[in-house]
Amino acid sequence: MSTQPLLKINDLHVEVAGIEVVKGVSLELNRGEVHAIMGPNGSGKSSLANAIAGHPSYTITSGEVFVDGEDILEMDPTERSLAGIFLAFQYPMAVPGVTVTGFMRSAVKAHVKGDEQILRRFRKDLKAKFELLEMDPSFSTRYVNDGFSGGEKKRFEILQMAMLNPKVAILDETDSGLDIDALKVVSKGINKVQSEENTFLLVTHYQRILNYVKPDFVHVMMDGRIKQSGGPELAHKLEELGYDWLKSEVQAEA
Repeated sequence: MSTQPLLKINDLHVEVAGIEVVKGVSLELNRGEVHAIMGPNGSGKSSLANAIAGHPSYTITSGEVFVDGEDILEMDPTERSLAGIFLAFQYPMAVPGVTVTGFMRSAVKAHVKGDEQILRRFRKDLKAKFELLEMDPSFSTRYVNDGFSGGEKKRFEILQMAMLNPKVAILDETDSGLDIDALKVVSKGINKVQSEENTFLLVTHYQRILNYVKPDFVHVMMDGRIKQSGGPELAHKLEELGYDWLKSEVQAEA
């Protein structure tokens, strides 16, 4: 097994509409690790996630991103996905006219590169993932996210991840808008996919999801930078004290 980080981010700078929103982030995520990025609104968390995945609205002005040792910054979003990156969106979009089954079959076919064995068991695997995420099988014939509730959209994001089994899973506030029952189901799906062969980057405001998906490392992002890193106890401290204590420390250091 390779000893190099599965995801390596080196001094990444990102702009949106000419404004720098990520200001020199460096992180290394190894196989089998779960990392959480927390921070207040506007801190750059979602911008970092979208930039790694190749969203065209986010311009990487400098820095490096490697997946399993491969430089991905010259790749388009499709190529990054095929290289092993998955991004669960904070606000999944509806795709009227495209069924869930058709969408998933096309995505799986692109990723498995002609592996007939995987394609033959596609329907069986999809059915199993519906059961895992406690989604009614009737969703298979519905259009992607069309008329889905917020919770259903988030479950479908995790279903996609479970079907594609990426090397690097980036979850952008997947817990937002979920009630406690839906959060437990989504967390169960995440934990089912997480393994010693992949790595997870969870972007979240709150400790809540981290009660169910246990992080190995927690990073606090403020003003486009990683201001502090630690273990799971850091998330508990943020839950108890909020972000003001850290803002005070940062201002004092400045």
